[in-house]
Amino acid sequence: MKVLHGIFKNLYQDSVSLMQVSASIINLPGIKQASVVMGSETNLIQLRDARLGDNIAAGPNDLIIAIMGEDEACEQALALAKEKLNSKPQADTEAGRRLVQFTSLAMAAEQDPEANLALISVPGDYAAAEAIKAIELGMHVMLFSDNVSLAEEKAIKTLARQKNRLVMGPDCGTAIVNGIPLGFANVVRRGGIGIVGASGTGLQEVTCRIDQLGGGISQALGTGGHDLHEEIGGISMLMGLNALAEDDETQVIVLISKPPAYDVAERVLTQAQKAGKPVVVNFLGAAPQSVTRPGVVAALTLAEAAELAMSFVAPESAQQAQSSACCTEDEFIQKQTQINGADNSRRYIRGVFAGGTFCYESQLICQRNGITAHSNTPIKGNLALNNIWQSEGHTLIDMGDDDFTRGRPHPMIDPTLRNQRIIAEINDPQTAVVLFDLVLGYGAAPEPAEELLKLLNATNRAASPLLIAHVCGTQSDPQQRSVQIGALRRYGVLVADSNAQATCWAASAVNNLGNK
Repeated sequence: MKVLHGIFKNLYQDSVSLMQVSASIINLPGIKQASVVMGSETNLIQLRDARLGDNIAAGPNDLIIAIMGEDEACEQALALAKEKLNSKPQADTEAGRRLVQFTSLAMAAEQDPEANLALISVPGDYAAAEAIKAIELGMHVMLFSDNVSLAEEKAIKTLARQKNRLVMGPDCGTAIVNGIPLGFANVVRRGGIGIVGASGTGLQEVTCRIDQLGGGISQALGTGGHDLHEEIGGISMLMGLNALAEDDETQVIVLISKPPAYDVAERVLTQAQKAGKPVVVNFLGAAPQSVTRPGVVAALTLAEAAELAMSFVAPESAQQAQSSACCTEDEFIQKQTQINGADNSRRYIRGVFAGGTFCYESQLICQRNGITAHSNTPIKGNLALNNIWQSEGHTLIDMGDDDFTRGRPHPMIDPTLRNQRIIAEINDPQTAVVLFDLVLGYGAAPEPAEELLKLLNATNRAASPLLIAHVCGTQSDPQQRSVQIGALRRYGVLVADSNAQATCWAASAVNNLGNK
């Protein structure tokens, strides 16, 4: 087995581009492992830990291609990676846009003084400095970078608040600003519902569900996952909430987060009461009575948050989702008989998720249905896996967690590891239900269902456990939601309208077996 390196001096690429290049080579025949990263100290440590090289002569501005595999395969993979890195995006002349490269934010601001949003995707060691530069130049910031300390995040957001500038992030993976999708976002209609969310896949689920219900989005603003921690105080959520309250196009506001610190939650909910518009709040796992107050409505699930928001702008369509391609409740009831007569050894739900918030929400729903699960990211009351590579009893696993993505692309970009885990769960004789998600949109795998079905077709379909999926996306996404749903259904997968519905079906199926 060979390890091959390619090092490009002073060639910066953003992290999404690097993950996409990694995904294009990691599945080539003869390749065991591959990573395309910038040469930051953190990345060099991760490459060493992944056995992809010690003492690599690269600095933080250098791009590294590290490949492990058979000799000839490594050479071919390196050549393909170089080709993709050297390919130039074509200018969109029909739309009047052109690609211009700058070496600093200051140069970009000087060239286009009206530009007021910077998307920053650099290694975390350098992200705070770039964010502060952008704010000082009068720009709002979407900070895609992660590994930014809480102290740095507080300093960035405090400065931004003083300058009346919004910071989305750090670790903000999704936003839709003035109809433009940023990061891992979906193609949705414009409309009167504005969202502020501390979860990327949570934002995707709510925006997509609104689109499926015939509604549209005014703005979808991410905050990063730490914004509602006590140390940060909800600075970005409060600023986003106020911005949407003042926005004439926004009729209803939706707030999404895992449970905030108590004082932060009270601050946000008090401000929400002053919005002058209906506010729907989904603090995942929070008791509805702790959230509900005049002008503020609590939602138990992400899907319900979308449906409640729609009830304010279009009551007649709130329950008429454009999701005819999905399965019905009757189809689920009929299909679950597949496991009712199965061997008693088939007892457990095995959830395999690309979206961390989907894993979190599913754990909550299972708990409400009397099911205690193991997880690599357990919620309160659930159990930590002894070995993240081996399921125990009911298991709900977040394949997008750092333990699985270190040195690899996120499963939304490259679903290889996630698909392999699904097959492993299918082949486990204790598995009664395999529950999984497919996340569509910009940056996601171009044909996620097709890639999974190649593996599913090699399994024994007759002996398979019940397969239940949820496709987070829209008909306008590059992958086309109906196409992905159709492919899954042709194999026999039950496809639910939402993550919440999929989990409820899974819980019902195993509870009907009498196994909690």
